[in-house]
Amino acid sequence: MHHRTAWQALAQRPLGFLASPWPWRAFGYLLSGAVFGALTSVVLLVTALAGVAGLLVLVGVVPLLGVALSGVLVARIERWRLRLVDLDPAPDPHRQPQRAGVRAWVETRLREPATWRELGFTAVSLTALWWMDVLVLGFALVVPVLLALSPIGDPGAWPGTVVGLALLPAAPYTITAWAGARAALTRLILAPRDGELGRELREVRASRARIVDAFDAERRRIERDLHDGAQQRLVSVNVMLGMALLDAEPASPVGKRLAEAQGEVTQAVTELRELSRGVHPKALTDHGLAAAVDNLTARSATPRVALDIELPHRLATAVESTAYFVVAEALANVTKHSRADHAAVHARLHADILVLTVTDDGAGGADPAGGSGLVGLADRVAAADGRLRISSPAGGPTLLHVEIPCR
Repeated sequence: MHHRTAWQALAQRPLGFLASPWPWRAFGYLLSGAVFGALTSVVLLVTALAGVAGLLVLVGVVPLLGVALSGVLVARIERWRLRLVDLDPAPDPHRQPQRAGVRAWVETRLREPATWRELGFTAVSLTALWWMDVLVLGFALVVPVLLALSPIGDPGAWPGTVVGLALLPAAPYTITAWAGARAALTRLILAPRDGELGRELREVRASRARIVDAFDAERRRIERDLHDGAQQRLVSVNVMLGMALLDAEPASPVGKRLAEAQGEVTQAVTELRELSRGVHPKALTDHGLAAAVDNLTARSATPRVALDIELPHRLATAVESTAYFVVAEALANVTKHSRADHAAVHARLHADILVLTVTDDGAGGADPAGGSGLVGLADRVAAADGRLRISSPAGGPTLLHVEIPCR
């Protein structure tokens, strides 16, 4: 199973989801959220009251400063808890102080927008989120259990047992749905903004993007050189051999050798054409993603490949190139590893994000650690500032989901 979040596990395999650890992880996430929220509420309330009371003797500034900075600690624990239902770690938006010492740390944190955003998240968590955790756990588990046990004190309350037993199977889905929504909100608020990533990281991203662009430009140049240079020369040689073959006796030794030479040149032209397509397809440059993928699927060894690509306009060159090679590698994996009878390619532009999916009905079990090219795909998508997710349980089906920003 390659689900990275509880929501993915629930959406892709709603029945097999019950046999996975995700329901228990979601339960642990909500239970720990309720306990942590209750403890944090008590501690911050006592600290705030102590700070307000201490202002009369000018010592309450320290507790109030602790309350203002409490979001940093709360957010750190929330990022750690997030791993229960989302295996992708949430980056820490804070930077290291330029000087050592407590004062430098406090000054740095007070100047960071992330600190105040985390304080706002703490306020929302204490006033709403952990209460919702308690309510969801109560309605999903406590209420059905109490209804199921109601005939113990009152034999006439047996309908409650039926209702309670009917509600209990839905508890894992209710708990996981709220856990997924809570985790998504937590990541949305606590994830670092672009301006908080630091100059070094932004430079690394820009450098990586420049490298990918230069690599794609070089691929296009090689494709043009192959198409307009070596390939055209071989075609000319093939034509000359054909003309020479017309003047020779077909049964003579010269005629036979000319025929063999023409066959070899024809094969070389075919192989060179396939090579140039692999380097960078001319259809991608001239006609765009849909036409290039259409040519690709027409040559695929998979018996049936359904293509559904509707884009309102041509995309940026880097985006089209990334999307094309994602599809090419995915279909190559389908042919080599999954033994699928059917595959499907779907692409749509949602606002400024290209959403691309490749599915197949093969054997599943695709593992990035197994050398199937998925690691290289993930790196290429990441270089375009995109995201790649894969769901490939043993026995299939396999779903490759890619999101590439088109800003």
